[in-house]
Amino acid sequence: MKKIIIITAIIIGSNINLFSQNNFKNQVFEIGIESIESFRNFLAIKNDANYKSEMEPLIQWGIDSFEEYGFLVEKLETPELPLLLATKTVSKKANTILIYLQFDGQPVDNSKWNQEDPYTAVLKQKINDEYSIVDWNTLDDISYNEIKEKDLRIFARSASDAKGPVMMILNALEIMRRNDIKLKYNIKVIMDFEEELSSPNLADAVKKYSKKLESDALLIFDGPKHPTNLPTLTFGARGISDITLITYGPIVPQHSGHFGNYAPNPVFRMSEIISSMKDNKGRVTIPGFYDGINLDDQTLKILAEVPDDEIKMKNEMQFKTPDNVGNNYQESIQYPSLNVRGIESGWVREEVRTIVPSECIAEIDVRLVIESDPVYLHNLIKNHIKNLGYVILDRTPTREERLKYDKIVTFISSFDYDAFRTDLDSDIGIWLVNSLKKTFGIEPVKKRTSGGSVPISPFVNTLGIPAVTVPTVNQDNNQHSPNENIRIENYITGIETYLGILTDKF
Repeated sequence: MKKIIIITAIIIGSNINLFSQNNFKNQVFEIGIESIESFRNFLAIKNDANYKSEMEPLIQWGIDSFEEYGFLVEKLETPELPLLLATKTVSKKANTILIYLQFDGQPVDNSKWNQEDPYTAVLKQKINDEYSIVDWNTLDDISYNEIKEKDLRIFARSASDAKGPVMMILNALEIMRRNDIKLKYNIKVIMDFEEELSSPNLADAVKKYSKKLESDALLIFDGPKHPTNLPTLTFGARGISDITLITYGPIVPQHSGHFGNYAPNPVFRMSEIISSMKDNKGRVTIPGFYDGINLDDQTLKILAEVPDDEIKMKNEMQFKTPDNVGNNYQESIQYPSLNVRGIESGWVREEVRTIVPSECIAEIDVRLVIESDPVYLHNLIKNHIKNLGYVILDRTPTREERLKYDKIVTFISSFDYDAFRTDLDSDIGIWLVNSLKKTFGIEPVKKRTSGGSVPISPFVNTLGIPAVTVPTVNQDNNQHSPNENIRIENYITGIETYLGILTDKF
């Protein structure tokens, strides 16, 4: 890719917004395109935290990248992978913003990707409703409008979730450096290398290093924008907890011809449990599950202002009728959810066998809102299963237990992290709304909460600070799935977003 010459001699008045000057917008685009080669190299670094021995190059990359911009970087040790804390101080009198960045990614299954290696980024263009690989030289002498019109995207694991936002803030810092623009407040950047494992050591680390992490507010540079791709702010996120259920049949799989109709099938046992938890409209039927949720008129007004196109959402996901937990999408994610995220029993497809399985495993996630108590919800679920006639264990049953009880289920639960929510009219909320309005000239979409979960509540609860998510990537990025991608349009506007925030006094 050919080098792009950057014009850096720009004079800015102290009271003039950066983005009132077109040459700054041009520079964002040029530096963004220039940085894609570095972004590709970053994407090539493996980041599956399940393989901790492979994470050191990624950690070192984080250290080197922020030291390059004058940050003091230190490791915050945990029992497993460390966190990184990068600090840059403007003045002891200035406010301090803590920024959360995620570095790790979901595991990959090469066979499901439409490219040779998910860690080797490819450039694709939408041609006849299909994304086809094009040469990286396509980006030479290209305009922003062409990138947008051609829907050019970078496909690689973590392109959006969440190496893209990491590169966006580094590019924003690069623009500030080239133009000698100073930070308006102190910055601390916390880098998490175990987010996709639910950040198991984060809560304790925040308590241990609370003095180092002291700040006035927290920004989360992560997540997708609203489907309209308008500038977006999200003021909360649901928490998450997990339940594993196991039901049992014969001690080892049995021939379905010899023992079908005789040996109990654990799949039917699991089906009984799961089907009893929801009605045919998708609402959890367990009494008390939605206790404490009160959407008053003001809240309903806030939710109604989010410009969702639910017809388009249903068409894209290809289903006729959504679950009826709320009256619309935004209302639905204000409630805790009970989701079966996977079931395993026996063998299927090419490996299918005519057997009665020995066990059935169901993995469940329970998303939490701030009104939710995970212990309370898990106990409701456990008691519901007990009332179906099951003996509940927290381990594999013994031979004696299997011979004594007809219906046994192993129930194993864990709590990852809580929900958080910040008032839209808080100081941090007002500042961010104004910053995005100055940068893009339009009112941002303001979401009360997101349906997904990020490990932010430990910061909110321990440090006592408000938190807001500033999402930048495209909604249709296939995060957590094969063929993850980021629109280059979003990559560029993400740099604009973070540059506007970094140069706007809080």
